[in-house]
Amino acid sequence: MSEDYVFEKYYREIRAKDGAIERIETSVPAHFNFAYDVVDWFAERTPDKPALLHKSINGALTEFTFGDMKRLSDEAAIALSEVGVCRGDAVMLLLKRRYEFWIAMLALHKLGAIAVPTSHMVSAEDIARRAEKAHTKAILCVNSEHICEKVETAVRGTCVIPIAVGERYGEFRFWDDLMSGAKRSGKIWERVETDVSDPMLYYFTSGTNGEPKAVIHDWSYPVAHIYTAKHWHGIKDGDLHLTVADSGWAKTAWGKLYGQWFLGARILVYDYDRFYAGEFLSLLTELKVNTFCAPPTIYKYLVMEDLLQYDWSALRCAATAGEPMPTAVAKSFAEATGVTVRDGFGQTETALQICTPVGSNPVPGSIGKASPLYRIEIADEQGNFLPDGEEGELVIVPQGSERPIGIFCGYLGEEERYREVWRGGAYHTGDRAKRDADGNFYFFGRNDDVIKSSGYRIGPSEVENLLMQHEAVKFCAVTGYPSKTRGTVVKASIVLKDGFAGDQRLTTELQDYVKKNGAVYKYPRMIVYVDDLPRSSSGKINRAAIRRADEEKLRQSDNRT
Repeated sequence: MSEDYVFEKYYREIRAKDGAIERIETSVPAHFNFAYDVVDWFAERTPDKPALLHKSINGALTEFTFGDMKRLSDEAAIALSEVGVCRGDAVMLLLKRRYEFWIAMLALHKLGAIAVPTSHMVSAEDIARRAEKAHTKAILCVNSEHICEKVETAVRGTCVIPIAVGERYGEFRFWDDLMSGAKRSGKIWERVETDVSDPMLYYFTSGTNGEPKAVIHDWSYPVAHIYTAKHWHGIKDGDLHLTVADSGWAKTAWGKLYGQWFLGARILVYDYDRFYAGEFLSLLTELKVNTFCAPPTIYKYLVMEDLLQYDWSALRCAATAGEPMPTAVAKSFAEATGVTVRDGFGQTETALQICTPVGSNPVPGSIGKASPLYRIEIADEQGNFLPDGEEGELVIVPQGSERPIGIFCGYLGEEERYREVWRGGAYHTGDRAKRDADGNFYFFGRNDDVIKSSGYRIGPSEVENLLMQHEAVKFCAVTGYPSKTRGTVVKASIVLKDGFAGDQRLTTELQDYVKKNGAVYKYPRMIVYVDDLPRSSSGKINRAAIRRADEEKLRQSDNRT
């Protein structure tokens, strides 16, 4: 093991003679703590090593070294302890893309507290329910976009401590005052021992049905993201990496924190209120980003610009996840930049499960191969493993008696639900896919998203991918619509590009396009043209919301008749 690479203390790749990774061995000490054992490790050896580059809404660039992150997270730990936050307490973070998020996360780790990253787009009612379920001690919230107002409503009549970040708000404690007090105190923060099996993170999933679930990750979770950063993002020591994700999403843990700092990369954080493709492209190229990851929606906007006018010489790797990447979008980006976009797949409940790793060429339509961290199988409804080529549910099978690293350790307060997803000794993801003989996986959608029509099972992403190749389609979502004769028919909700009219001629043209380039039984019998598509708090197209709206309209229609 080299003293230059901290990740090698916890992670080892076992390779075959041809160089392929056969398996990965991980070792996580009983008291491992990412803040102390990784960030502070760099701070002690290379305090001036760049760690975080932040671009604010007003365009200001702020650079933080690992030495800065240690000092500031120590002060933040002192500040939070002064307001009563202790080991095991839950603290909610609604900080958008403020750099204080990273300082607060490390401080909570140092306290042994539980971080609850939360999207700023949730309602006051959502905040209240989540705070109650997590037994939240404090909420850090940025004073913008009415976030503090929502928090004020949510915590009224409770003992939750609200802390405003950025600007003062009412009677909230103010983050800058707390940090100044900690600095003036002259206190030296001493390490708090944590146990690797204790909760470290709660992530509330957006969910396709019912109330959001609180996913629990323990202190071993960061180690699972070494593979994510090394082999999917393609990160090398000293790289500048940008992942597009709000700090309330689990994607931040995947791409803007753990694996990247394990490998000694510098994380770029771009704080913005509205996304403008031109500004984003200038950021990517002028700051010379080396590795980049974004959801397909971002790439869809980027390829609408003239990519050839930018200098892409610094960009080495590009990745995507969150929803299926349209083939036409990936092709356009690669042709303009010379960089192939590689897919990845996982869940809030897991680390990266499947990807096209660095050095591999994407297989058309495939999301990649299984991470060497996991044994992934395709199972039928009875839990039997299916042969290659057959569609079923993705399941993760432990390769020993222990839960695989990076897989969540529970749903908060919902033990029965947790046992259900672990039925038969395997973790059932609820996602449908198939695997070919070469080990490539093909994603079809959530179990609830799969359309059953006239005896056929249709994955919505297949039809969406075809529609996105048509010149008129900007965005689309494919869902099942109830039918008395067919059970369900394929419905496409489409946002058109400027200059196209959603008339019958275009509807017929789109239907024929799917018939010709896909399969006849997959074509959308219903096409509606909409101004926008519903999205979850994590930015994914929310097919469940479309289905619920359709079902409600049908119920109202039935009541009138």
